[in-house]
Amino acid sequence: MSLPEKAFPVSWDQFHRDARALAWRLAGLEQTFTAIVCVTRGGLVPSAIISRELEIRLIETVCIASYHDYTDQGETLLLKGISEELKKNGGEGVVIIDDLTDTGNTAREVREMLPKAHFACLYAKPQGVPMVDTFVTEVSQDTWIYFPWDMGFTYQAPIKKAPSDK
Repeated sequence: MSLPEKAFPVSWDQFHRDARALAWRLAGLEQTFTAIVCVTRGGLVPSAIISRELEIRLIETVCIASYHDYTDQGETLLLKGISEELKKNGGEGVVIIDDLTDTGNTAREVREMLPKAHFACLYAKPQGVPMVDTFVTEVSQDTWIYFPWDMGFTYQAPIKKAPSDK
C-alpha cells in the first residue's frame, strides 16, 4: 500500500490543543472516569494530557500493533493486554484513549476487552467512527495523518531504522 495523497500534518501545539479539546468533551459527559486505558503507542501522549486535565491517576496500557513500517495497516497484533482489575464490570468507569481510529479494527479489539468503557480519540476516519464514542476531528479515509513525533522539518524515520553513523 502506498501512502495516501492527502496529508494532514499535526504540530505539537495543535496536538496539545486537540487533546485538551478531547478532555473538555469528556469532562462534559455525565460520567465519572476512574481510569484510562491508553492504546499504545499513539494514545500515550493524549493520555498524559487527558489524565492531567481530568485528574485521573490510574493509567493502564493495552499494546496493539496495527501499522507496520508506518505505511501499511495490517492485522492487529495484541502485544500486551489489560489488567483483570480494569476488565471487571466490562470496563465501566474506564475511558480508552487513542490518537486515531482509522478502520476501527484496533478499537473493535479493545472494545471486546472493555465493552462498557468509553472510547475516545483525537482523530477519526469514516470507517472507524462507529467504533468510538467521542472524537475531536474527522478526516477523510484517504488522508494520512502526520503526527508530531513522526516529523522534523521533513518526515523522520525512527532512530532504530535510520542508518547508523558507525
